[in-house]
Parts: sequence; C-alpha cells; structure tokens
Amino acid sequence: MKEARLTPLGEGRYALDGVLDFSTVNRIAVGGIALFKRNASVDIDLAGVESANSAGLALLLEWLDVARARGARVTYRNLPNSLMRIAAVSNIATLLPVESAVGR
Repeated sequence: MKEARLTPLGEGRYALDGVLDFSTVNRIAVGGIALFKRNASVDIDLAGVESANSAGLALLLEWLDVARARGARVTYRNLPNSLMRIAAVSNIATLLPVESAVGR
C-alpha cells in the first residue's frame, strides 16, 4: 500500500497522491491543516490518488471546515470518481469545492 503524500507545488498549490483510507488519512490530515495557516487560498490536485474510501472524503471535508474557519479558500482538482460517488450517495457532493473529477 502506498502512503498518502501531500507535496507543495508552489503558490498555494499542492498535489495529494497515494492511497486515502483509514490507515493513511490521519497522518496526512495534520499536515494539510497547517496549509491553511500559511495560505489564504489552497488548491489541492488529487490526480495522483490511487484509491480512496470514505476516510478520504472525511479528510477533504475536514480540510474544508478548517479552511472556512480560518477564512481561507480551498479548491479540490481532479477528484477521483470514487470520492465523488461516495459524496453523491451521502448527499454532500455540493459541499465540496471541486474544479474537476477524473475517471477513476
């Protein structure tokens, strides 16, 4: 299993890749929260996410909540279809600031 990794790309942009599940999101969550202390606008590209379950969706919702509480903006790009399907079934898809979804 590949660990989740959050990589800075510069100017408030980050790449999130690896596996987002119950064994990986706790570690990555803390690092992501720190992003909202440094940036008023955060753009996270999930094109490198290999697989994700409801824990991955919970991570994105947590970051969204932290960003809003700190007056920051977050955008998720290239969200895997697995996360979009979980969000749709849970009736929370409209809460996610998603730029685009990918066919995985």
